[in-house]
Amino acid sequence: MNSYGTLFKVTLYGESHQPSIGVIIDGMPPGIVIDEETIHADLAQRKPGATGTTTRHEDDAFVITAGVFNGRSTGSPIHLMIENKNIRSKDYEHLRQQPRPGHADFVAGIKYQGFQDYRGGGRFSGRLTAALVAAGSFAKMFTPCQITHAITRIGTLTDMSKLDTYLREIAEQGDSVGGIVELKVSGLPVGLGEPFFQKLDAELAKMLFSVPAVKGVEFGTGFAGVNMMGSEFNDVMVNGYGKTKTNHSGGVTGGLSNGNDLIIRVFVKPPSSISKPQDTYDDETKAVKPLVVGGRHDVAIVRRIGIVLENVVAIVLADMYLMDKAYHG
Repeated sequence: MNSYGTLFKVTLYGESHQPSIGVIIDGMPPGIVIDEETIHADLAQRKPGATGTTTRHEDDAFVITAGVFNGRSTGSPIHLMIENKNIRSKDYEHLRQQPRPGHADFVAGIKYQGFQDYRGGGRFSGRLTAALVAAGSFAKMFTPCQITHAITRIGTLTDMSKLDTYLREIAEQGDSVGGIVELKVSGLPVGLGEPFFQKLDAELAKMLFSVPAVKGVEFGTGFAGVNMMGSEFNDVMVNGYGKTKTNHSGGVTGGLSNGNDLIIRVFVKPPSSISKPQDTYDDETKAVKPLVVGGRHDVAIVRRIGIVLENVVAIVLADMYLMDKAYHG
């Protein structure tokens, strides 16, 4: 549905072209210092501006209307709202009868019987990830770990020093590209996770797949492990704190954190909205015909999705951390 979490629960609301989007956070421990600069800094990482990103610029100025008093969390639900100001809804009128390839236009129309807000992708838009980023900022304020992210590949490019030139070439073709983001979490206590059905890696994968455009998630060595024998893949322990000689498992054993760095790689697909004409079914003429997508879109959404992935990981870890504390004090 629209909420995630057990003890640290986030609920998203809003659509791409509605007056606002936002999040309600339930379960924030009381007395936590609320660092609004952290929220601003995280949201700034998500903003466009670099080569290959959308020309839709939103201030992402947020308002916290509940759950914070004198700079600290009160323990009651926190409400954060972000206004949508830079909206051009007319760019999406034609999508009512001609759904875009790769988008949720068609399936959303069937599921919601045509009552959905189709403008800018509505509820399926990456615009809602701004609220997810803000929620993850709160999670970082009390969870004892450090999370980083880095782009390791965009399209066929692995040398990020050539990224701007590469993306300009893709844009001139009217096309788009995907990429891979690697996430690293250090400092996790051993034992986070709740087998059988709330394993740490399972919950992380679930949350990461909830982010628009994510199409693949792997931990540690991942699919490359198919080339290894068990004697090679097994991580040999070298001390009593769980440290292992290798980290093929990516920091998770049996669904629990094992004391090593959590390593996750995420594949982000090429943005579906491109300026190059594409064929798609037209419900009005009952025939397949060319479609030119309007609006303002990214050539490579992977360029600014890293902070989104980082912060949804923080949300999962915050929930798991509180559950672990409930068991162990």
